Amino acid sequence: MKIADYQDSPSHKFDNETVKGVTGRVVIGKEDAADNFCMRVFTVAPGGFTPRHAHAWEHEIFIHSGKGQVYQNGEWRTVTSGTVVFIPGNEEHQFMNGGGEDFVFICLIPSGVAEI
Repeated sequence: MKIADYQDSPSHKFDNETVKGVTGRVVIGKEDAADNFCMRVFTVAPGGFTPRHAHAWEHEIFIHSGKGQVYQNGEWRTVTSGTVVFIPGNEEHQFMNGGGEDFVFICLIPSGVAEI
């Protein structure tokens, strides 16, 4: 069993032309002997965004705090604290901070793919 503060997990900062102001943390993954899933926490700074992309695996997302937008089928959808998002495999998606404070979300992916 693991019980920890997510902020104690190593952070990976992303900031270039396709992703801006994003910090990602693997909070439960291979190193914890998690055989089926990887749990990640992403913080998107005001004005920041993740890359627009698609891949074969699904995502399960829980919006922890802040206000953001999710790109879905050519449209931006507003999400806030407490919102859940399911993204099927091969669906193009992107997250963007939609407010003046950090936008934080939890993202689950299957084991066997790159964790961060």
